[in-house]
Amino acid sequence: MAATRTALFWRGRSRWDWAAGCFGRHPSVLFSRSPGEQLRPLPVGKQKATLSFLSRPDLPNLAYQKLKGKSPGLIFLPGYISNMSGTKALALEEFCKSLGHSYVRFDYSGCGSSDGNFSDSTIGKWRKDVLSIIDDLTEGPQILVGSSMGGWLMLHAAIARPEKVAALVGVATAADCIITNFNQLPTEAKKEVEKKGVWKMPTKYNEDGYHYFPYSFLKEAETHCLLHSPIPVSCPVRLLHGMKDDVIPWQVSLQVADRVVSTDVDVILRKNGDHRMKEKDDLKLLVYTIDDLIDKLSTSGSLA
Repeated sequence: MAATRTALFWRGRSRWDWAAGCFGRHPSVLFSRSPGEQLRPLPVGKQKATLSFLSRPDLPNLAYQKLKGKSPGLIFLPGYISNMSGTKALALEEFCKSLGHSYVRFDYSGCGSSDGNFSDSTIGKWRKDVLSIIDDLTEGPQILVGSSMGGWLMLHAAIARPEKVAALVGVATAADCIITNFNQLPTEAKKEVEKKGVWKMPTKYNEDGYHYFPYSFLKEAETHCLLHSPIPVSCPVRLLHGMKDDVIPWQVSLQVADRVVSTDVDVILRKNGDHRMKEKDDLKLLVYTIDDLIDKLSTSGSLA
């Protein structure tokens, strides 16, 4: 079992100063550094991501924004019914601008600005979306940052593209959770869902108080569950989770850590963090974790 790291919050004070500049004290400048150098101011706005579309034969076009830069690149995978314009996605764009790394954020098919119908979406189709982004839009090693459902999909992408995925960072990783929640229903309730063809799952993140999952979506998602056996991911993995998450229990991150075959796995818990993990201190932790990973990959020769 991977150990939970608490010492992280007390290390690397200069990086915390960088994050404070990003998210608080210095709105007009970010900071850049090379390994071994002091952080230095860098004017914001030298790179600007523009909305583009990835055309795919027989598949919906995917909306994305891309920054060109050095390796490793970063790709942000949004959560369920989320998009590429969320707080974490934009914070990571600023981080990549500052340090000069390439970055891609995108919308799944049927979501945000991408083509396709949300009602036709499945976990398998969104998995294909992630692989299309990796295959067609990136060069060299990539760090995948997955939020909630995006954390589930990043694991699948790492399994499918081990030569391209250099590391994973999950935020409230929701591996298998839709199916886990459904399987916890009483037998009669599950039969009723099968009969009606849809499951109304209570949530505070939808206006009418429910997520609506077609029964066909659930059956397809079941084929993508990972926690029942070892997960063949051998790259470094960092799992961030709020202990006040009322959507995905933080214990799920411990399960993921236990199942991945990689020995370089850290679980980082925030006692007051919620599901979205988008407060300033949450974002500081996220960029610190990624920056630490970049250092590790650079010094270990993993980017060669």
